[in-house]
Amino acid sequence: MPSIDLTGKAAVVTGSGRGLGLAYAHALAAHGASVVVNDIDETVAEQAVKSITEAGGTAVAEVVPVGTTEAAERLVNRAVEEFGRLDILVTNAGILRDKVLWKMTDDDFDTVITTHLKGTFTCARAAAVRMREQGEGGSLILVGSPAGQRGNFGQTNYSAAKAGIAAMARTWSMELGRANITVNAIVPVAATAMTETIPAFAPYIEAMKNGEPLPDFLRKGEGFGTPEDCASLVPFLASEAARGITGQAIGIGGDKVALWSHPQEISAAYADGGWTPETLADAFPTSVGAELQSVGVPAPKLPEA
Repeated sequence: MPSIDLTGKAAVVTGSGRGLGLAYAHALAAHGASVVVNDIDETVAEQAVKSITEAGGTAVAEVVPVGTTEAAERLVNRAVEEFGRLDILVTNAGILRDKVLWKMTDDDFDTVITTHLKGTFTCARAAAVRMREQGEGGSLILVGSPAGQRGNFGQTNYSAAKAGIAAMARTWSMELGRANITVNAIVPVAATAMTETIPAFAPYIEAMKNGEPLPDFLRKGEGFGTPEDCASLVPFLASEAARGITGQAIGIGGDKVALWSHPQEISAAYADGGWTPETLADAFPTSVGAELQSVGVPAPKLPEA
C-alpha cells in the first residue's frame, strides 16, 4: 500500500473555514502539506487554522471572497509568501441561491456563478501560472456536485456552475498535461449544512450528530457520509500515487468511491442526404430516441418502514 506523503507541498483550499472545505484542509495538513485556509469570515478562518495547527499541521488564513482575479492572486501569493511555493489548489468555495427558473433573479444567478464558476476559473488560472513557473507539476482539484452531473430541481445557477467546473477539468487536463499538472473534479456527497435540509436525510443527520452511525443504506447505497469521508480523495489526488489520473470526475461519499462517465454519444442513426423534420419524427422514436436519458439527482432509496 503506497504511503501518501505531501511533506514540503503547499496548498490553497478555498471556502475551507467549515464543512467539506475544512475537512479537505485537515486531510492535506495531516499528510504533511502546508495549507492556506480561505473563508469570508475572519473568525471562522482563524478557528479553522487553530484546529489544524492544534492537530499538528501547518496553516495560515487568507480572508477574501473568491471570484475576482485579485482574490485569486492574493491566495496564490499568500501560499508563496508563507511557504515558498504552491503545489495544490482545491476550489471548494461556494454558496447557494436556490429558486426555480421563473423566480430566479439576475443577482441569484450571477452571485452563484461568480463564486463557483468564475472563482474556480480565476483561482485555477493563478495557480496554473505559478505551478508552470515552478516547473515541478502540481494538482488542481475542482469541487463539482451531482447537480452538475445530472441537474437538480431549483438549482439552475448551481447546476450550471458545477457542470461548467467538470467541463473545465477536462479542458485544463489537456492544456496543463505537458506541465505535469493534473486536473480533476471531485463529486462529494456528505452531511453538511447544505444537505441536512433534504427531508430524507435530515433525521439520519440529526441522529449522527447525537453519536449514532449512519446506516449502511446511506453509507453504501447512497454513498452518503461525513465530510471526513470525502476528504480522503483530496490528498490522494494531490499525491504522486495519482500522478497518472487527470481529466476525471470522481465521486466520493460514505463508503463509496465512483468514477463518473463523460458525456458521449450513446446511439446514432443516419439518413442519406441528411434529415428533415418529417424523417426525424418518423425515425427518432425507434432509433436514437428509443431510450431517452434520465435527468436529476435520484431520490434516496429509503428502507421500507
